[in-house]
Amino acid sequence: MGERRTVLAPTEGIDLMDEIVVHGGRPLHGVMPINGSKNAALPIMAAALLTTDTTVLHKSPRLRDVETMAQILRALGVSVDWAGPQTLKLGGAASGVTAPLDLVSQMRGSICVLGPLLATRGSAVLPLPGGCVLGKRPIDLHIKGLRALGAKIRVRKSCIYAHARRLRGARVNLAGPHGSTVLGTANVMMAAALAEGQTVIEEAACEPETQDLAHFLNACGARVSGAGTRTVTVDGVECLHGVEYSIIPDRIEAGTFLAAVAAAGGAVTLEGARPEHMRANIEVLERMGVEIRAHGDALVVARSETLKPVEFATAPYPGIPTDIHPQISVLLCLAEGSSTVHEGVYPRRFTYVSELNRMGARISHRGAIAAFQGVRALRGAAVHAPDLRTGAALVLAGLAAHGRTVITGVDQIDRGHQALEQRLRSVGADINRRQSEAAGYPARKSA
Repeated sequence: MGERRTVLAPTEGIDLMDEIVVHGGRPLHGVMPINGSKNAALPIMAAALLTTDTTVLHKSPRLRDVETMAQILRALGVSVDWAGPQTLKLGGAASGVTAPLDLVSQMRGSICVLGPLLATRGSAVLPLPGGCVLGKRPIDLHIKGLRALGAKIRVRKSCIYAHARRLRGARVNLAGPHGSTVLGTANVMMAAALAEGQTVIEEAACEPETQDLAHFLNACGARVSGAGTRTVTVDGVECLHGVEYSIIPDRIEAGTFLAAVAAAGGAVTLEGARPEHMRANIEVLERMGVEIRAHGDALVVARSETLKPVEFATAPYPGIPTDIHPQISVLLCLAEGSSTVHEGVYPRRFTYVSELNRMGARISHRGAIAAFQGVRALRGAAVHAPDLRTGAALVLAGLAAHGRTVITGVDQIDRGHQALEQRLRSVGADINRRQSEAAGYPARKSA
């Protein structure tokens, strides 16, 4: 599953970890299927806590984060098994209310079990969630929403203690300083599905992943309306039933491969990508000179001309997603002129800056804004991935660079990409994974 492995050498203890090696300069050609969405799968898996019946999820991506969520659910008493290459089978009632610290600390998506546990067990004990190091990412809106439904919640010593005898519908506003909360909307929506009466979520997140959760809940017998708008209404029901359900394609993975072709050149068909979920992303790439067209249920992407500079800002859906910001930034490094990025969701999303500058990029960064001066070419270097999306961006930079790029921190990449190096190799990239001593490329603090 791509998790970090520790191996003991015959003579002494040496920490071995995976690294990705990329030899740049090879254009990409071929067909790339798009996997199911990680950001949709995680809350939908958590929603399986809302029923004691068996739930079957098709198009489940086999990622480290998905396996972490599976382990959390198993620790809570739910049976979780792979029933096929991308099919998860979940079933059984939760027998516990305490999520393990070592698992919850690995990803922010683990917070999604809070609402379902309150709705079904009336109690939850959850360490504060972890994940990518992107600065302060509070859960105050999750707590605000669940408290509005009648839960009593306190945070003590980095742990959430929640209790509710009976959740009751209420009007909840989930507006935050950087827009709506996607996981907060999911948590309140799941809790409200079994609450007494009607819940109205104002300033709800509109992301396709939130819509997919609503569609899943309705398939299980919930009564959720308005998903995809700023106002979501949930009429509570007595119980939910199991269902077979297919998760939507991953728009962030599709956007990453769009940027990969733009970085390396060539032409690739992305099977299963949904352009309606990616309009802002596609529009900014087209402004840069990338050719993108829909062809049946696929997107065809090609780049043959010099990239043009652009200015863009990330924003909640339907804007450009923050999770695609680092990957597009690789292209700005190579664009002919000056570009600017305004990060409107996570102001500390710029962990990629120091690493790309090591590869010859010219990026300056202050606050929530980064300025790019395009260079003729990037050069290979030893770089480190401190988080998932920076890791993907460094792989893309390696595809475009002259020479060899060695990327450590691959465990972060594995959180959101299934066999990334194998898939890129299938369309012509010179990229491999290997094990190396950690001491060879030490992790560095990013700017």
